[in-house]
Amino acid sequence: MHAAAAALVLLALGAVAVRGVAEVRVALAFTALIALGECVRITLPGDREQAPIGAAGALAYALLGPLRGLPTAHGILQVVAVTGIGLLLGWLPGLAPHRPGRPYRRPPWADPARRESAARRLLSVGFAAAVFQPLYNGGLVDRFSPEGPAYGAFLTTVAALAALCDATLAALLRASATGLRFPAALEDELRSLFGIGSAIVATGMLVSLAAGEVGLWALPLFCTPLLLAQISFRRAAAVRATTGQTIASLARATEVAGYTPHGHARRVADTACALGRELGLGTRELALLEYAALMHDVGQLSLVEPVPDGATALLSCAEQQRIARLGSEVISRTGVPRQVAEQVARLADPCSGPAGGEGPVPLAARIIRVANAHDDLLTAARGRGLGEAVGRLEALEVLRLGRGRVYDARVVDALARVGGQGRG
Repeated sequence: MHAAAAALVLLALGAVAVRGVAEVRVALAFTALIALGECVRITLPGDREQAPIGAAGALAYALLGPLRGLPTAHGILQVVAVTGIGLLLGWLPGLAPHRPGRPYRRPPWADPARRESAARRLLSVGFAAAVFQPLYNGGLVDRFSPEGPAYGAFLTTVAALAALCDATLAALLRASATGLRFPAALEDELRSLFGIGSAIVATGMLVSLAAGEVGLWALPLFCTPLLLAQISFRRAAAVRATTGQTIASLARATEVAGYTPHGHARRVADTACALGRELGLGTRELALLEYAALMHDVGQLSLVEPVPDGATALLSCAEQQRIARLGSEVISRTGVPRQVAEQVARLADPCSGPAGGEGPVPLAARIIRVANAHDDLLTAARGRGLGEAVGRLEALEVLRLGRGRVYDARVVDALARVGGQGRG
C-alpha cells in the first residue's frame, strides 16, 4: 500500500511538472489547507491519529467542480499532487531540532501511523478524484444543475465511496498489523465513520458545493466548525487519559498491597486482548476488555487474608463471585465506563447458563475468566518448579477439563490457538 501511494504521488508530481499547474491560486489554497490540517492532528480512540481538516480539504479538492460559477480543470493527477505536497508541508514542523526539556517526538516519516495515514489519504483521495473528475471534465455532470438535488446526490455518492475506500484500506492495515480479523477491523472502521469521519465527509462536500458560489472563502468558512469539533475531540481524549490513569492506579493497588503477584493484571490483560482479537472483537470492545482485565482483582482488597499468589481461580465459585461483585462496586464509583463494572461483576459466573436471572454472561467476562485462570495456573505451576512449556500444557489441560461448564468452550479453543500472550 505504501509503495502504491508513493508511486501514485510520484506519477502525479511528474505529470504536473510536465503539464504545468492549472488554476495556481486554487491549488495553493488547497495545498495550504491540507498542510494546516496535517499540523493539527488529533488522536482518536484506539490510538488512531487523524487530520480532519486536511482530509476534508483533500476530499473537497477532489470533488471540486465549478468555482464561483466558472468551471475548473485541474484533473486527477493534480489532485493527488496537491494532496501529496500538502502532506509533505504538514510534516515540516516535525523536522525541527529537538529541544531539551520537551518530550521527544519521532520525525513524521519514522512514525508508522503517519505513514499509513498519508498512504490512505493519497489512495482514497485519488479514488474520489478518479470517479468525479473524468465525469465532470467530460461534461457528464453538466446534466445536473449545481443548485439541484441531483448534483448533491452525486457528490454524496462519490464521497461515500471514498469514505468506504479509506475504511477498507484502514481495515487492511490494522488486520495485518494487529492480527485482528479483517471483517471485525472493517466493522470497527465503518463504525468510526459515524464520528469524526462523517464530519470530514460532510465538510468536504460542503466546501466543494459552496466554492461554486463563494469561491475560496468556502475553505475557512466551512472548515472552522470542523476545527471546533477537533477541540471537542481533544477534550474527550483528555477524559480518556484520566480514565486510563485511574485504571492503572486501581490495577496496581492489588500488587502494591500484596494481594496479587507483580505483573499479574498486565499479563491477564494481554492474554485477554489476544483472545479478544482472535474472537473478532473491535477496537472499542477490546479497550473495554482491557480495562476490565486490568481491574478484575480489585475485589481482593476486601479480603482480610490475601489468597496465596492471588490465585482466585483456585477458590470456590461462590467466593469468586463475591470477590467479583465487590470489585464491580468499587469500579462503578470511579467514573470508568459502566460496561467495565458489569464485565467484572460477571466474570466469575459459570458460562454454562444465566446466573441469578441476570442473562447470559458477557463474552468479555468469559474471556477474562479464562485469561485469569490461565495465569493463576501458570503461577501455581512455576511454584511447583515446573518448566514454562510444561506449565502451559498443564494449565491448558485444566481449562479444557472445565470446557463448556466453568469456562467458555470458544474462549478455551482460542487460547489453544494463540498460545497465551500474557508473559512476563
